Amino acid sequence: MTNRLVDAVVESEHLRAAPDGHVLVIELDNPSARNAVSASLATGMEAALDLLESTPQLWLAVLTHTGPVFCAGADLKAVQRGEAASLSTERGGFGGIVRRARTKPLIAAVDGPALAGGFEMVLTADLVVASTNAYFSLPEVRRGLIAAGGGLTRAIRALPRNIGMEVLLAGRTITAAEAERYGLVNRVCEPGQARAAALELAGQVALGAPLALAATRRIALAASEQADRESFASIDAELEKLYQSADMAEALAAFFAKRDAHWAGA
Repeated sequence: MTNRLVDAVVESEHLRAAPDGHVLVIELDNPSARNAVSASLATGMEAALDLLESTPQLWLAVLTHTGPVFCAGADLKAVQRGEAASLSTERGGFGGIVRRARTKPLIAAVDGPALAGGFEMVLTADLVVASTNAYFSLPEVRRGLIAAGGGLTRAIRALPRNIGMEVLLAGRTITAAEAERYGLVNRVCEPGQARAAALELAGQVALGAPLALAATRRIALAASEQADRESFASIDAELEKLYQSADMAEALAAFFAKRDAHWAGA
């Protein structure tokens, strides 16, 4: 039974968040679209992280999902309509999370595929629990794009360098077992158990003093967070060029037609 120390909840069309003791459970909830990032999901995520950061009784969060897919990335129909900007928020960036400055730990509970921007959400987490149903991929180059939500830098840090480069350049898929072996995933569990396993891990984290947890996280991540802030300026410039390219238009056309893309390099 959920232990409610805080009454506040966040609900949007595609996301909900509610406290469980000192843990805020954030749930992606757009299973019919494979939890693809929509404007509603992004704004809901920002509101959930606002609640986490502004509530002293909440010490950390678990990010989980409904349905068989953690997150398939961006809503490509919105991208095709020219509404890619709606999938980001001013403070959080894509999905309301990938650029968000946080002071409190986040655990990702992944019980299915985490693809493209969905994998980038996972890469923002401090700890990751995954079931054997989970796998991870950054296929952006096959869609005429780059992993602009932090994947370009975080995949290289979270994985061995050459494995990270293969994920970025060749779209290599990483299974949960491989992710655990490479140090990306903390624990692998049976299907359907990722949320429970993440909450168990969150309970162990919550045994620490909240100020000490925040200070430990801040100091441990200081160098990498500075590197991310600096890299995002370059990422934005490159992404703007790619959105205007013929290859990007071809990537979307090929995706919706379920055919291979024919690249022009322009």
